[in-house]
Amino acid sequence: MLAGNVVRSFLLAIVGSLFPVASFGTSHAPSLLELLSDSAPDLNPIVLRRAVTATQCAIRNGLAVPERLAVIDFSRPSSEERLWIFDLADGRLLLRDLVAHGKNSGLFDSTSFSNVEGSHQSSIGLFLGSESYYGKHGYSLRLDGLEQGFNHRARERAIVIHGADYVSDAWVGQYGRVGRSHGCPAVDRQVIQQVVDNLKGGQLVFKYYPDEQWMAESSLLNCSGNEVAEATVEDGNSG
Repeated sequence: MLAGNVVRSFLLAIVGSLFPVASFGTSHAPSLLELLSDSAPDLNPIVLRRAVTATQCAIRNGLAVPERLAVIDFSRPSSEERLWIFDLADGRLLLRDLVAHGKNSGLFDSTSFSNVEGSHQSSIGLFLGSESYYGKHGYSLRLDGLEQGFNHRARERAIVIHGADYVSDAWVGQYGRVGRSHGCPAVDRQVIQQVVDNLKGGQLVFKYYPDEQWMAESSLLNCSGNEVAEATVEDGNSG
């Protein structure tokens, strides 16, 4: 475990300088990217690097420094654990688990994404974990999309993290996949408390898929300034 002052320097470095991803921390300590990678060796390093890049850009553009980061790799089938939650203070992996995609994004795999209300598709990019609440799915977390054109309508679409009976190992064993949502990244009811408590209040959620248009046009993956979309405030019915 890294000493507290070194850990704090990682987070301060994110805000304080325009540096390449490989140079988090000090010259005598492992980078934050290296720590995250070591704690989650099964997470595609390209996905992780893009998650850190987007996080860096959002912070440079005024977003508060997060304490935790969730990464969802939608390029993996839903039968696999494709959600990782990290503690950014020490690069520790807090949770890895299953997560659903929208029913119109695909069956076993998610391949289509949307920012449109009523599409019942997942959206990709960087999101802010905002307030927790109790709704029709129980304990849940509202998400605000931070990428204009790709996920900035998340709140008006009621894209939230909630628990679902159809996200479980038992469901995978019976159907070969988890069930599908109306676009929400639903998780196993057994971990929803842990997921929401770790991501509420300004933590970050990065949803990845190798979509060519998003990778080319995402303001947070191609950082240059004034890149964080304003959160939309309308409420809706989560799915």
